[in-house]
Amino acid sequence: MCDIKSSCDKDVILNILSVLTDLLSLGTGRRIHYVISKGGSEALLQALATAARTEPLDHSTLLPLLRLLARVGQRDRKFGLKVQKAEATDIILSLTRRNLDHHLPLTHCLWVLRVCASNVTTGTMLGINGAMELLFKVITPYSKRHVRTVRAAIGALAALLKSRSNSRRAVNRGYLGGLLRLYQDWHHHDVSNNYIYIRRGLLLCLKYITNIQLGRETFLGSKGMEILFTSVQDCLSCKNLDPIITTATQILRKCYPKEHLPVVTVRSSYSFPLPGNAKAEPQCEGSEGDYESDGEEEAEKDLDNEDGESKEEDYDLETDVNKLRSRPVLDRPEEDLGQYEAMCPELSLNFQELELESEEEKSLKDRTENLPSAPFHFIPSATSAKHPNCRWRNQSVTEMGPDPEEQDFKVPLQSWRKKKECRWDQNDEKKDIAEAAQDTDSCENEDAARSRVLELRPLPKDAAWYKKLFYPHCEASIDPSPGGRLESSDTVRNLLEKHQEDVLFHSPHLYTARAKCVKSIPGYRDLAFPDFWGHQPPPHSKPMLERKQGVQREKVLDDVRRLIQPGDVIGRTVFDLDEPSSRSSPAQAPGCLTFFSKFESGNLRKAIQVREFEYDLIMNADVNSNQHHQWFYFEVRDMKLAVPYRFNIINCEKFNSQFNYGMQPVMYSVKEALQGRARWIRAGHDICYYKNHYHCRAAAAGGMRGKFYYTLTFSIKFPHKDDVCYLAYHYPYTYSTMMSHLDILEQNRNPKKVYWRQQTLCQTLGGNPCPLLTITAMPESKKGDDLEQFCNRPYVFLTARVHPGESNASWVMKGTLEFLVSSDPIADLLRKCFIFKIVPMLNPDGVINGNYRCSLSGDDLNRQWLTPNSQLHPTIYHAKGLLYYLRSIGRAPLVFCDYHGHSQKKNVFLYGCSIKETLWQAGCMVDTAVITEDVGYRTLPKILDKVAPAFVMNSCSFLVEKSRESTARVVVWKEMGVLRSYTMESTYCSCSHGLYKGLQLGTQELEEMGSKFCLGLLILHLKSVPCSKEVMAQAALLLDLEEEITDRAQRRCSNSSLESDDEPPCVEDIDYNTDSISDCEEDFSELDQEIQESLSWVEGEREDEGVTTGKTCSSRALKGLYISNQPAPNSTALPLGSTALGLYNGFKSSPV
Repeated sequence: MCDIKSSCDKDVILNILSVLTDLLSLGTGRRIHYVISKGGSEALLQALATAARTEPLDHSTLLPLLRLLARVGQRDRKFGLKVQKAEATDIILSLTRRNLDHHLPLTHCLWVLRVCASNVTTGTMLGINGAMELLFKVITPYSKRHVRTVRAAIGALAALLKSRSNSRRAVNRGYLGGLLRLYQDWHHHDVSNNYIYIRRGLLLCLKYITNIQLGRETFLGSKGMEILFTSVQDCLSCKNLDPIITTATQILRKCYPKEHLPVVTVRSSYSFPLPGNAKAEPQCEGSEGDYESDGEEEAEKDLDNEDGESKEEDYDLETDVNKLRSRPVLDRPEEDLGQYEAMCPELSLNFQELELESEEEKSLKDRTENLPSAPFHFIPSATSAKHPNCRWRNQSVTEMGPDPEEQDFKVPLQSWRKKKECRWDQNDEKKDIAEAAQDTDSCENEDAARSRVLELRPLPKDAAWYKKLFYPHCEASIDPSPGGRLESSDTVRNLLEKHQEDVLFHSPHLYTARAKCVKSIPGYRDLAFPDFWGHQPPPHSKPMLERKQGVQREKVLDDVRRLIQPGDVIGRTVFDLDEPSSRSSPAQAPGCLTFFSKFESGNLRKAIQVREFEYDLIMNADVNSNQHHQWFYFEVRDMKLAVPYRFNIINCEKFNSQFNYGMQPVMYSVKEALQGRARWIRAGHDICYYKNHYHCRAAAAGGMRGKFYYTLTFSIKFPHKDDVCYLAYHYPYTYSTMMSHLDILEQNRNPKKVYWRQQTLCQTLGGNPCPLLTITAMPESKKGDDLEQFCNRPYVFLTARVHPGESNASWVMKGTLEFLVSSDPIADLLRKCFIFKIVPMLNPDGVINGNYRCSLSGDDLNRQWLTPNSQLHPTIYHAKGLLYYLRSIGRAPLVFCDYHGHSQKKNVFLYGCSIKETLWQAGCMVDTAVITEDVGYRTLPKILDKVAPAFVMNSCSFLVEKSRESTARVVVWKEMGVLRSYTMESTYCSCSHGLYKGLQLGTQELEEMGSKFCLGLLILHLKSVPCSKEVMAQAALLLDLEEEITDRAQRRCSNSSLESDDEPPCVEDIDYNTDSISDCEEDFSELDQEIQESLSWVEGEREDEGVTTGKTCSSRALKGLYISNQPAPNSTALPLGSTALGLYNGFKSSPV
């Protein structure tokens, strides 16, 4: 390097350049980086300055020097700064001007110019000094001559236009229209597709120039949408033109005129008055922070360059050791903890008194009544056990008084129990149902405002299939009732008499009884059929949907067609939650689908018929919010058979989605259910998820920059004509489903073995009870040792569904609960080892009202654990209070786990907390002598990795982020000192390895995960807690039965360390954010190839007649490329000049 700087001997310089060329042309980029580290860039720039001063120019030295600069400079991140420091920009421009008539050295100069312009600052300086005008003198209309030079000039121009100032300068001088005309010219004449790189290079120039608002406006005014749309249609039949189609589609989507959502306001259709002086403030949409994250997902900000967000991942890590250390401090007066003593009756239960009670009394008294008229957030305590709305085990049944309607509720109980769990007497099951009905009926009697008629959604009784099912011999006798629906009681009676289903752990009667007590903002009067009838898992899991080639651009082009060819666009609103008329009776326009969503957990705000079989759908925001659109659940009817209906959900907010990687929404068919196939199934084809042209008003975003929305589009062929179908984001699991499920579990447990206590943790903001469960094993006897063992069992604290849209968390919790009360020997042993405190649904109000993320206060409850408000966040406040109480009596849980769902990752995995791992990941020095840490937090995930097919240890993380400091996982770890404090995330989609690899997880697999979590807890207990010989012996016997399964799982997971959480590449590139500039063209392998081809030509390689196929540009004409500057004679198809672009009509070049 010193020699090339100082030597004046031409032969020495040529030898050095030859050696460097040979060295850097072979091997990997490590050699180039080594040269850079030794000052290679500076030396080459100095040599260039020396060579530029010679008269005349010595091309034998200049050409290899320029080639080396292009190779080295593209990999030197500071090359632009070095060019500025060496004042080489003027030198490069001067060399380019001096070689305008010599195309071989001109091409080399253009390569270096392109590399220099890759630095935005240097590119701006080049633009100021006339670089663009110079390039527009080189770029010609279609010609077979000088193709390599034109290609190099277009590449340099694209690099220059990454600078916004250069883009503005180009627009102001009329270059955008010229680029469109150039693209048209090359597109029309390149019939053999030999010049793909030139056409794509022109598109890249348009892409960068339209990154600015002025560029987009000028593009639209120049008919750019029509020009590119027409050209893309010509290219669709040729797969080799994918680079052109992809880039053009990105430009079309970006330049599509921005619109606001077609709704009155982005605020939710529902609002709820908050207690006290609290006001529901709209969260700032311009700086979402945590709102995008699912459970523990990484926050996603809608930035101009969304690819940059991963670079900031490590900056979110907490590096303050003092903040990472456990700090057991109270957030409330210590005397307030006394009220939670009543929630731990197992610690002071008198089993002698308990033995005197009859089994019937115990079944009723164990259950805490709903508290419809109790004050908000009423917490039962030892002194308030006699509250008139709260019933306890030691309270006589007659104190509450018999329900006068109890005798009128006589319905047969369906069989929901698994055969292996039916090992005890079930003679009183009918009486148990009557008692459950008494609970719910008394709920209505105590609150007159709550009493209402709750009807099942009407069935299409005029449909042929309905008449055939219910009235096969007397179809003419059906008398339509007023309003087009049967009476609810008649409908239910017909359903249950004609089509009795046997759905495990589900009863339509109990569900209806529970649903009558639900308090919702809209005041639901309809039951969705799937929730009423129940769901049976399908016999087989469905594979992930294979992504169709080109599906995303196909959908984007359909959207563009609406703009430029609006002739077939209908634009008719067929459902609108904001219109009172559509709330009560959906409009039924002829020939269109009928939509409805006003039922528990339903979410659909508006439906617009775009074309005959295409609909735009808008989801409702969370209550008291203007965001969180992801969850949908709605009814659709009046469909035709075998017709693909396209649904576009146009106000999604996530940056990416598993819908791009094989996930499908779920569908429930009423006709299928009535024929014995009552199940949610994965459905839909042509699915993709992409950024659209809708955006939120800045005013609605709290004064910040408005954000853009994303479209989820899918097509469905419904299985039956005039069916009633339900579509949802994921398998729904409503609040009423959970409450009726708890009733069934309580009724069907073995009370001699299973200790079950259902209490009310508190009432929610909306007035719905939040259940708290206590599950453990009954003591072996009344002996002191057995009673002491009962009271001293360690606690496990489980919570779920803090985010309403994460219904998969409830299915996992369902599996956990069913296993815990089952007669499985492992479950029996597990109950003897632990006392389980479980809050199965932390956000009932959000689930009831169809929210995705928040409660009625508009807050993400999983960001309120640090300082919860007793009025606004009662479930979090009292769950944390109960944990505080357990810690205060020395009974902090051994394990805390909060069940969540993850929308952007595969597998099931845990997030935990570790000081050392957080500091190591952040790059901090860790003094292991000062910072000691128990690594026991890794034991449970390692166990689950071996016993649970859906669980992946490699997906787990134990980092503590600043943005997660107020989540349940981090707060319980810090403030309660719980080492094993976790968030368990379950995918909505599939697994990346093992038994379920390539399969979409269903409810059966999610429930299995819940039961396997219990098995993991048992093994954890045996590994970490001293156990009696009897327990160890029993465990050894039982776990031997699981050994074969465990070994198989271990073999499946043995290669899990090789797995990656990164998504596999799709069959097409997906550019979710068209503003991103980190495209594949940033890889300079293309430039390396150009340089290598040029080197081969210089060495005298003669090539056959012909032109490039898109990657090369080799022909006999290429030889003339460097000899003649005359344009091709046939370049007259457009009204352009036949010389360089600088002389085109419409703009003039500045002097250079």
